[in-house]
Amino acid sequence: MPDQLSALYSEFLDGGYDCVDRVILNAYFSMGQSGGGFRVWWRELYGSDENLDDNHLMRMAGRFSRRLRAWAKANNVPVVYCAAGERKHKIAEEHLSTKQVKPGLFLVLVSKAPALVWEAQKTGTGKLGQLVPKDPWPYVNHYFFHILDPDWGHVTIKMSGHPPFGAQVILNGHEYVAAQAQKASVEFTKQENCFTSVSNATGLTKIADTLSEKETAGRLRQLCERWIYSTCLCFALDLAEQEKSKFQYLYSVFQMEYSRNLWFRSGRQMDGIFQALIDRTRAPLDLDRIKTIFGDKNRPHRDTRKKNPTRWGVVVDTYV
Repeated sequence: MPDQLSALYSEFLDGGYDCVDRVILNAYFSMGQSGGGFRVWWRELYGSDENLDDNHLMRMAGRFSRRLRAWAKANNVPVVYCAAGERKHKIAEEHLSTKQVKPGLFLVLVSKAPALVWEAQKTGTGKLGQLVPKDPWPYVNHYFFHILDPDWGHVTIKMSGHPPFGAQVILNGHEYVAAQAQKASVEFTKQENCFTSVSNATGLTKIADTLSEKETAGRLRQLCERWIYSTCLCFALDLAEQEKSKFQYLYSVFQMEYSRNLWFRSGRQMDGIFQALIDRTRAPLDLDRIKTIFGDKNRPHRDTRKKNPTRWGVVVDTYV
């Protein structure tokens, strides 16, 4: 970090800690990503692919919905259908703040989003020809399973209702820190992602630092395995069907944010830091770099096809 920014931080910073913030993991069934692999999996599940057609694929999605709604009704877990644009995490947070919630699944939100959906094409004789993904991906029901985990706090698993049941695991590092701090008897007050007061700042920092350790990947996998099969996928495939068809998720990082929580004495001081950071990122983007990014400038070469090269200029807008 440049010396001038270091000085500003040391002058205006009263306290803070580093922490992994929002984390989103993709969960995918590798065999379900190709037509051939999906067909092999279907044979493992049903013994043959004679019944692999659009009707049976839709029935599988319908069974997911029916099983989920029946279980939720029997266990008093709300299932709420959301309109486009609704902030689902806010709905879940409000539910947590107003209801007595035990560890486990406490809310299911349903909303439409694009997903991989396979289409079974038939030959002239009526037999299965090939599986092709619908293009573009259609909007189908996704189920947002909101779970209270004893180690990670509020966790969301978003799963498509159509095979191969692609999913995302959404969690927050601050929730992990809060859950672990409670176990360690570290008193704190928290507003959304911000810890506003802490009885033992050193202890909280040590807890936050554990998210930067190599063991974190193993902890994340354990978290996913703890819930995704027995709490989410089970409505599409029961545990026996999962084992029989060798359905197993693999995971990749879709998004990970790193947070530095800073406390400032005034908004003016915070704005000074913010403007300095903007200046630091604006300076390296000179005209030559911008031309390279947009593909107008490459390594030196002679291109006789360009009779009318692009004319570039710089415009600086000032907002008051």
